[in-house]
Amino acid sequence: MEGEGQREFGADRVDALLRSFLPCYRGQLAASVLRQVACELSPQEPAGCQLLRSKKLPRVREHRGPLVHLRGHPPQWQPVFCVLRGDGRLEWFSHREEYEDGGRPLGSTALTGYTVLTCQREYLRLLDTLCPDASGAHTQEEADPLLEMPVGCPLFLQHPFRRHLCFSAATREAQRAWRLALQGGIRLRGTVLQRSQAPAAWAFLEAVRLYRQHQGHFGDDDVTLGSDAEVLTAVLMRELLPALRAQTLPGLRGAGRTRAWAWTELLDAVHAAVLARASAGLRAFQPEKDELLAALERTIRPDVDQMLRLRARVAGRLRAEVQGPLESCLRGKVAVQLPRITRTLVSTVEAALVAVQTLLARGVDRLSRHLRGSSSGAQLRKEVYAFGEMPWDPELMQICYQEAEQSRGCLGRLVAPFGFLGTQSLVFGAQDLAQQLMADAVATFLQLADQCLTTALDCDQAARQLEKVRARVLKKFRSDSGSARRRRVRGWLLGIFLPFVLSQLEQRRRVELPAFEADVLAMGSPALTIEGIYEDVIRGVLSQRIDGELKKALGAADVSSTLDGCSEAPWDQVGADEETEAQRGTCSRQPGPGAEVQPLCLPPAPETFRS
Repeated sequence: MEGEGQREFGADRVDALLRSFLPCYRGQLAASVLRQVACELSPQEPAGCQLLRSKKLPRVREHRGPLVHLRGHPPQWQPVFCVLRGDGRLEWFSHREEYEDGGRPLGSTALTGYTVLTCQREYLRLLDTLCPDASGAHTQEEADPLLEMPVGCPLFLQHPFRRHLCFSAATREAQRAWRLALQGGIRLRGTVLQRSQAPAAWAFLEAVRLYRQHQGHFGDDDVTLGSDAEVLTAVLMRELLPALRAQTLPGLRGAGRTRAWAWTELLDAVHAAVLARASAGLRAFQPEKDELLAALERTIRPDVDQMLRLRARVAGRLRAEVQGPLESCLRGKVAVQLPRITRTLVSTVEAALVAVQTLLARGVDRLSRHLRGSSSGAQLRKEVYAFGEMPWDPELMQICYQEAEQSRGCLGRLVAPFGFLGTQSLVFGAQDLAQQLMADAVATFLQLADQCLTTALDCDQAARQLEKVRARVLKKFRSDSGSARRRRVRGWLLGIFLPFVLSQLEQRRRVELPAFEADVLAMGSPALTIEGIYEDVIRGVLSQRIDGELKKALGAADVSSTLDGCSEAPWDQVGADEETEAQRGTCSRQPGPGAEVQPLCLPPAPETFRS
């Protein structure tokens, strides 16, 4: 399968995917509007945040420097100048001057879906598993370009469906700096939809889940990492992989790792064609989506009370039908493993947030020491700027991120029996939460410090004022981190157990739901479906079990204050705004109160902070 054949193969399959997926997406857009309107009208008010919401969009700190890159045909190690952009895109140039002069890069890639490996032996083992010889033996009769030159400080970027990128740094220090920067870019690109509150982003993720459920894949995994077009591409590439292997592997030239290298290049060509077609298909759907959302808003809002009453009535009847089988299902594997998984998730997030609090306190203490002892206003301004940049400093935040990373293996073993293979999503979610809360705390501290410090204070007085601000911010941080931890863990537990429970009840669902469908169809709104109400019933009962375990893990009084929502379904979405094709044209969350404060401009010491 070469050239034009690859593009046609990918294009045809994308068109078929979109024909199946878009009706599901339209239905979830309708459900998302009903969910949003219902939450607006709910008498329950969600717990307010104590910290100011940082207005800075999630980003990575730009990183650049020389590396050696394995490229060309045949591949050879060649010097390049690499630049990691703030949006998580990696570019490489032939030399620094080309970058500084605004030249075109030799190549670039969005880091979505990559994994960074820094051990050459580990990477070579990975290559050996990609295209094993028919005999099962790995031959090295041909010269292996990856082994012609030993790699001292490697940075291998591996992707399941794309060409691998092989770099090498000059020193261990440079290798570590690049590894942390690249991992930040990978996480930023991967969690764009999960961080969003836009109704269309929620609808898209639900549509992907339901589409895959219809294909027989009930367990969630990391396929939903990335933008909407990237997610659809990953879904389709998984479907295409068996056929691609059967059709192309026998014809690949070479042996061993040379053959594996050729396989990654072929996958990259197919992936590029699929991604281009998926992006084009979603762009073409955008005008229809905008019109659909506007029309849904006009039609749902006047009838929302009637729709919610009908939903509640049908849900009550459904609950009576499924209660017995559902409780029986929950008393099995779910009841056995729910407490342990809950404790593991709680401790994972708690460890990361404790590290954030410690890092935050140390940053404030460092500012106080400089304020008391520095005779240089320039140095103090530098320290304030460094404090404001803490959330985006990969070296500092790595202390927090490692806490989440350390639970990956344990979590993976616990959730795999339920068909959940999305541990990367869980780790990324905990790391995103740590970064967002750090950003909010830093923004809050800078604003409160700006309000209370004046040039009338000497350095000792200003330092004492900072101590008071420090205490206030840490108290707010503990409140917000506790609430956020509970919401995140609750959402993750639903993501782990809901698909499993639905899979166990699938046969009964097919038999029982048709009897209830007429009532819902009479409403005539795409926002209400019998399948949606059925899942809400299952979700509601499962949520009660999860809330009970959270009360045990966190304390009853602690949990009840933030297990809020609209109706019995957890219609709340936590995240940060970031626009993708799935979100444009939808209403999104407005920033919280208070303005983001830029690093304060300080006069020379001993005078103090002044905006």
